[in-house]
Amino acid sequence: LWTQKVKRWSDFLIFSASRTVFHHNSDAVIQLLRSCFTCTLGLTPTSQLCSYGGVGALLGHGFGSRYSGGISTAAPGILYIKVHRSIRDVMFLTEEILSLLMFSVKSIATRELPAEQAEKLKKTKDGSRYGIGQVSLSLAMTRVKLAASLGASLVWISGGLNLVQALIKETLPSWFISVHGEEDDLGGMVPMLRGYALAYFAILSSAFAWGVDSSSPASKRRPRVLWLHLEFLVSALEGKISLGCDWATWQAYVTGFVSLMVQCTPAWVLEVDVEVIKRLSKSLRQWNEQDLALALLCAGGLGTMGAATELIVET
Repeated sequence: LWTQKVKRWSDFLIFSASRTVFHHNSDAVIQLLRSCFTCTLGLTPTSQLCSYGGVGALLGHGFGSRYSGGISTAAPGILYIKVHRSIRDVMFLTEEILSLLMFSVKSIATRELPAEQAEKLKKTKDGSRYGIGQVSLSLAMTRVKLAASLGASLVWISGGLNLVQALIKETLPSWFISVHGEEDDLGGMVPMLRGYALAYFAILSSAFAWGVDSSSPASKRRPRVLWLHLEFLVSALEGKISLGCDWATWQAYVTGFVSLMVQCTPAWVLEVDVEVIKRLSKSLRQWNEQDLALALLCAGGLGTMGAATELIVET
């Protein structure tokens, strides 16, 4: 018993001392975040800890559950939960987590969608295809959602409400405006998957911070931040803001974000200015997204009922 106790004390002291590294070195924090993504998504099959991916690889079985070379190790998720309070400046984490999410999406697409399958899937009408291509796309989307949920969890754990609001108001708009010169050799599937990943990332982060209804005290801040983000979307759709990202990424993000908001958080739509909802619906119709435009107007309540009726009559 004494031997076990001394070993646990040694592990505790070493673990506590490691916080100093993350307090002074931002590169160490980024490397830890990268390990969280690779382990959760199973992108490093050579590592026994991360070979299967999932939450089990991210969190393990607590501190000291694994031994490597006589040294007790911790899963990356457990380590980050313990040390994130020691990070001196958390504001830079949103951009880093966003970058890691985009890199992870490309890795997922490269693994799940070989170039030949992606090209065949792209050429099919309306994206509907049965067989290997459709299965591969479904698997890729599942892992993309997992990566987005991990990114949202890391943002929420790291900085709470303030970091999530900075993500929605500043980081995401800046990312869409910036130019990203990465090549895609998978028939345009990577930009599309990135757009959907960003939509899940934004919705989940916001849900963690504000809740999906009005029961959370933080929900009082939701209408203002949500209005600013939707105003950015509408302004870009109307050509008032120039975008630097891939068009497929932007289209997937807008349709994915609106669809998730209508289906999963309809209470948010009621809090947005009616005119913004109408302008957004009009822009969606120009993309031939009549069903989504109608669903958005229906979720807007009495203020958008007239516009919804007009859309039904026209179509």
